[in-house]
Amino acid sequence: MTNLRLKTLLGATALTMLAAGAAQAGGFSRGTADTDILFEEGNFNLRTGATIVVPRRGYDTITSPLLGGTVKGTDGKYSETYVVPSAAVKFNLTDDLRCAGTYTQSFGGGATYGPQAITAGLADGTGTMSEEFVTNEFGATCGYKVDLGKGRAWLLGGAFVQDFSYEQVVRFAPGVPGFPAGGTGTLTFDDSYRPGYRIGAAYDIPEIALRAQVMYRSQIEHTPGDGTGNSFVVRDAAGNTLVTLPTNGVGTLPQSVEMKLQSGIAPGWLAFGSVKWTDWSVLDKLSYNIVGLPGNPRVLEYYWKDGWTISAGIGHAFTENISGLVGLMWDQGVSTTEDAHTDTYTMFTGVSLKDKVGGELRLGGAITYMTSGSVAADPSPTTPGPGNTFAYTVDGDFTYALSASYKVKW
Repeated sequence: MTNLRLKTLLGATALTMLAAGAAQAGGFSRGTADTDILFEEGNFNLRTGATIVVPRRGYDTITSPLLGGTVKGTDGKYSETYVVPSAAVKFNLTDDLRCAGTYTQSFGGGATYGPQAITAGLADGTGTMSEEFVTNEFGATCGYKVDLGKGRAWLLGGAFVQDFSYEQVVRFAPGVPGFPAGGTGTLTFDDSYRPGYRIGAAYDIPEIALRAQVMYRSQIEHTPGDGTGNSFVVRDAAGNTLVTLPTNGVGTLPQSVEMKLQSGIAPGWLAFGSVKWTDWSVLDKLSYNIVGLPGNPRVLEYYWKDGWTISAGIGHAFTENISGLVGLMWDQGVSTTEDAHTDTYTMFTGVSLKDKVGGELRLGGAITYMTSGSVAADPSPTTPGPGNTFAYTVDGDFTYALSASYKVKW
């Protein structure tokens, strides 16, 4: 097996793991910084790409006295399609030291609800119409290698900054004091970039495509403060703005540890796998205040448990310029009492195509099966506590993802 074929396989591995991970990596996970570019040969490497994810989650049944009991869900899918961008550039500073700058959207989530869910949500006074949040991550990670004769040892580490943007739109129930019946409220949080760090180690033998790696990523606490970007805007049923109130809050996005292993197993063949732990239990709730209104502090409830993601696959070099792989991924659901982030099973595939001028096009795809689940209602929906505003069930649903990237090197 030639070095060229092995390196082609290594590249395809990185892409396809991104596509599968973005499809359903657990909780609010989206993109992962492309730090694997540190291991690629060349004095300068640049890779950009994007993954489009199409979740298809919807309610099977909804139970609420406002709907007359348990009814069949007719709202359609509430989960929203999204795109995860990725960019990485790597420079060799010396023969043994190299650094990479990366960008991705590390966390995010979005949903738009239909009339059944909005009506059922009015049990606590506000029916959620839509929710969306996203984080942007810019990072710099370096790798220092030591030649051990048989293989190389790597020390990896760097820093990143991450912002946070959240918006929730709700409809007011009739009789809620101080709010117009049928009107809407828009809750917005915007937090500036907060610093974090990642640190890890690796060992590789390029001649046989062996690489073992572990990477830790720190948690980030976001504290959106008072200001125009953090507000609660009340509008009447006609859409006219009645009042804008400042908000502030605090919430934490999790730390994680990922271990990855890959190795050539026969001429032209590569096996790989990974295990990732994410500390989703840190996200029990997001506490916030609407300045000037009674009832503070308020909370957005999650009560998640830690998540595990396990994947494995095999790749093959068909020619010096074409390689591909297939794999499977299992992700443990993180929900306990609030929502339906259930276990998922993903099948993914990818192909790497090298051109004559040194570029490389990578294409990947994934299909994810999201298992069924149920959520019980909070017995006192107007006060914080475990359980959703209304009870519901979800059937097994599917998510689809497509990914593409292009790399050049000098």
